Amino acid sequence: MIILEVAKLFLEVKGLIKHFSIEKGFLARIRPSKQVVHAVCGVSFEINEGEIFGLVGETGSGKSTLGRCILRLLEPTSGSIIYKGIDITKINNKKMRELRREMQIIFQDPYSSLNPYETVEKIVSRPLEIHTDYSKDKIREKVVEMLHAVGLGEELMNRYPHELSGGQRQRVAIARALSVNPKFVVADEPTSALDVSIQAQILNLIQDLQEKIRFTCLLITHDLSVVHYLSNRVGVMYLGKLVELARTEKLFQDPLHPYTHILLSSIPEPYPEKKFDTMPLKGDIPSPINPPSGCRFHTRCRYSMEICKKIEPKLINADRGHFVACHLINREK
Repeated sequence: MIILEVAKLFLEVKGLIKHFSIEKGFLARIRPSKQVVHAVCGVSFEINEGEIFGLVGETGSGKSTLGRCILRLLEPTSGSIIYKGIDITKINNKKMRELRREMQIIFQDPYSSLNPYETVEKIVSRPLEIHTDYSKDKIREKVVEMLHAVGLGEELMNRYPHELSGGQRQRVAIARALSVNPKFVVADEPTSALDVSIQAQILNLIQDLQEKIRFTCLLITHDLSVVHYLSNRVGVMYLGKLVELARTEKLFQDPLHPYTHILLSSIPEPYPEKKFDTMPLKGDIPSPINPPSGCRFHTRCRYSMEICKKIEPKLINADRGHFVACHLINREK
């Protein structure tokens, strides 16, 4: 894990909400549905300049939707996203386009995120063509530089995505995202589609490039070992809500939320002396169309109380920057 002393506020998310209508296409315009998918529900957190902020949770917890809303690839239903002092939810498309150079994303699937009809050179050069006034020679020089930076040779420049391995495709995706020297990168499950033997290489690559280029990163993953290796701080999401947030070492050594306890028990324990709750989660994650009242985790929590079913717990500062939303902790405070 990278150890950084960071204090300058870089990105602030305030009460972010994203709902999706059940109806799609033409029907959504003529017959708006009363039912919606509550993908992200009032999430707030801050990311400091130069840090890697990890976001973890089960599939369906709203992690990827949150990341895409922050980049405005999806328009938030409500809430604020303060990027370097600017609320980007209130700026027009022209001003947002000017910020695109600073904000990039590494998608989860390194095959579907690359244009199968373009060569590696064209894929990596595309952001440079859009966001810079470089000459063709300068762009080609920059492409070669980025390929070398991610461990690829320029002999791959004329190849197409289907001619590359999964690890090579992800390196191309990383080279594309970093080609314009962004200030902020969303890495959405950057290793989940790769073989285990390749995952460590990609993680080391992201770590090395982050230290070299000094970009701020939102790392989205369901793999806690990835978060422990790369992140400075971690936020845990469950069914569209942020339930715990702390520095990485603090979260792994002393988790407070029952959901985080169970997540940590599902991986080989980095701290064998700690006895995490090994009781498996009961049932499946509830539907985001009709989430439970009160604490959304109460339907699967062994410590559920009557208050948990009725009142939603607030995210409180339980211990010097260790935030948790749980009535068990709130009651102790």
